Amino acid sequence: MKTATKNVKKPAPKTAKTAPKKATPKPAPKAESKKTMPLVDPRIAEKAKALDAAVAKLATPGLKATRKEAPKAEPKKARKMGALDAAAIVLAEAGKSMRSKELIAEMAKRGLWTSPGGKTPEATLYAAILREIGAKGSAARFARAGKGEFASTKKGGA
Repeated sequence: MKTATKNVKKPAPKTAKTAPKKATPKPAPKAESKKTMPLVDPRIAEKAKALDAAVAKLATPGLKATRKEAPKAEPKKARKMGALDAAAIVLAEAGKSMRSKELIAEMAKRGLWTSPGGKTPEATLYAAILREIGAKGSAARFARAGKGEFASTKKGGA
């Protein structure tokens, strides 16, 4: 019976004359170039570049950075009085306690303050007075004189 033989390499016989093969170091695998995350948002970087360009224009030797004088305009208008300020004045001059609805009517009559179109300015004033009393305590310009009524403490307002 014949057996099929395969071509199999037989290891070379070890003899004293042949030196053992030295292991050659394998080259390290190439490190993949990692994409680094930008430290700054690209949109911010673009704005920074634009600002740098603007600064560079100002820093050119031939130009002087001078402050432009604002055109002299009309004097600033006085700030409009708020509802709380007007209510403090009305209460201080009245010398008696008033309800928020009465305060609104008196402020409009004197021309101190008018509602800018709100539907319930009384409720808004009432809430604002309560907020001031709660926030400032004894330093508030208002004091509760009864249910729904406020009086002046003549502090800080009128």
